[in-house]
Amino acid sequence: MNTKKIFLICIGVFTSLLVMTQNAEKPAITFAVLAGPNFQNFSGKDFNGNDLNGSGIVGFHAGVNAQIRFVPDFYFQPGLLYSTKGAEIKDNLITGTYKLTYLELPLNLVYKSSLGSGYIMLGFGPYVGYGIKGNATYITGTGNVESKVEFKNVVEANDPLTSTYIKKLDVGANAFAGYEMAGGLFIQLNTQFGLININPDDTRFPEGETALKNIGFGLSLGYRF
Repeated sequence: MNTKKIFLICIGVFTSLLVMTQNAEKPAITFAVLAGPNFQNFSGKDFNGNDLNGSGIVGFHAGVNAQIRFVPDFYFQPGLLYSTKGAEIKDNLITGTYKLTYLELPLNLVYKSSLGSGYIMLGFGPYVGYGIKGNATYITGTGNVESKVEFKNVVEANDPLTSTYIKKLDVGANAFAGYEMAGGLFIQLNTQFGLININPDDTRFPEGETALKNIGFGLSLGYRF
């Protein structure tokens, strides 16, 4: 084997090692765990078509996501979150506090650009939520009333009046901005806008204009590996 062949083999080995090193530094697929507080509310209208008098409540979210690079600086980021939402609604002399728990599937497009030793992140996309449990508390002049939330699309005539009903499916849009450090730690500010009415059809009463949509924002701390 002559010197030229040895030199070409060495160049080839070096190039392969360089490519492998670059791929190790920037893998095509990464994973993350994240958690943080939610600040949630309802938007919508009451039975008479008036805007809801709602106040935000504090919840939390926790989960995982994958980040898949498909072109330089752009990523597809599907995830799975356990998230609590709800609101405090005042209606005349009654104040209702609603706490709902969802499993959520966010499907985001993410842009990442180098900034300092880390990356600035901007993301947006749809989410799909699936209600798994909830409860409501009504404060009246005579005391507090606890009510279980049942997830139904249509409330039938024989359904009990003592339950609170919410549609199981929630669909909306989310967006976030944040910063990821070189070691994988990141922080991001999230916002969500529900796009569908989660108030079910109620056959027990005349049709009104009641509408409910989840809205809110949150802060996530996470680690990508």
